[in-house]
Amino acid sequence: MIPMSLAEIATITGGTLVHAGPEALVTGTVEYDSREVGPGSLFVAFAGERVDGHDFAAQAVAAGAAGVLGSRDTGVPGVVVADPLAALAVLARAVLDRLPDLTVVGITGSSGKTTTKDYIAQLLARLGPTVATVGSLNNELGHPTTALRATPDTRFSVLEMGARGVGHIRHLAEVAPPRIGVVTNIGTAHVGEFGSLEGTARAKGELVEALPADGVAILNADDPLVSGMAGRTAARVVRFGESPDADVRAENVTLDSRGRASYTLAGRPVRLRATGAHQVPNTLAAAAVALSQGMSPDDVAAALCEIDIVSSRRMDVFDRPDGVTVIDDSYNANPSSTAAALRALAVLGADRRTTAVLGYMVELGEYEVAGHRDVGRLAAELGVDRLIVVADIARPVLDGAAEVEQWKGEAVFAADQEAAVEALRADLRPGDVVLVKGSRYRCWKVADALRPEGVRP
Repeated sequence: MIPMSLAEIATITGGTLVHAGPEALVTGTVEYDSREVGPGSLFVAFAGERVDGHDFAAQAVAAGAAGVLGSRDTGVPGVVVADPLAALAVLARAVLDRLPDLTVVGITGSSGKTTTKDYIAQLLARLGPTVATVGSLNNELGHPTTALRATPDTRFSVLEMGARGVGHIRHLAEVAPPRIGVVTNIGTAHVGEFGSLEGTARAKGELVEALPADGVAILNADDPLVSGMAGRTAARVVRFGESPDADVRAENVTLDSRGRASYTLAGRPVRLRATGAHQVPNTLAAAAVALSQGMSPDDVAAALCEIDIVSSRRMDVFDRPDGVTVIDDSYNANPSSTAAALRALAVLGADRRTTAVLGYMVELGEYEVAGHRDVGRLAAELGVDRLIVVADIARPVLDGAAEVEQWKGEAVFAADQEAAVEALRADLRPGDVVLVKGSRYRCWKVADALRPEGVRP
């Protein structure tokens, strides 16, 4: 964060300065985990249901924090406010307003946000100091906390923006006004929260509505609901994809035996390091951002060949000593991202025995049963040899697979992750390819049970 006194923070947030004089200065990071506090940090204390951050205020100050932003006086230097989360948002906006040379890049969409964010950050870092959302900390807490990592030297702030309802992205855009907005796609993720694909598009489109007239909207030309957002923004529109209408276009797309894509971008060859055809639009979105900021086409194409996925458990492909290949894509799941992972499994597992371990997908609303059935049907159509489905709520995956008459694969139900691991180990052969995918319900336990010692997620 930019250097700022606790007295200034109190004024900005409408809080009360306690146990501190005008010399108390925040010069470090803003943290809500006391274990991450360093010299000059501002520790933000939240009163949670299980843990009260205020109980760690003295520990944070002892570790070097300049003060505590919380909802009560903890007896150490700090600022007392009515709502620390709201105060954090106000503080983030105030800090960004003092950094006129900083460009904020917002990324949203139903799937691919985190990987696209990682790609964008890696490209922009070649143009200047860049900060980006860690993992998927894209909500009303992670968003301002990431924004507050900007310093006077920071040129780009790359912020993933999640939403659980209408108005959420609009709020995040008010906290950190974007100059560039990227929309990856509109799919069934969180459709239970938005009611329909069109409802999802309305909510995600709040990002492009927030862009200034001199900003840039980066839209997926291959997704009609995203491409149609062009009419909702005053910003310049740049489309990416494989469509002839795309301004940043991939041509001659091919996949190698590991499922890694190669394509031509403006006449220049690109060979990606990450597995999955769905990495093509993710990298094109990143290329569109970099090109809009002045990176040359030659440099963009060269950089795309070098960057890789940063956040963990997203298409993390590793090989075991026994010849088994594992695709750990267990961080999260929705029908669109699971379909992409299954297609990657089919390519990587060509001429090998394939297993898909699939957990349930949350927040699908009325589409819950149909969404799981669709995934199972696709797995069978792709010829997955073993389908292991974890937990009762995911049983419709097996029903969908059973609808494909020509499928001769093995269907296994596992009550929990431990049972899935047992089923895998009971018949795991050298040369097998295993995909692990699910919605944050500890599906990574299955992947980790297969992970060789020393190979970390």
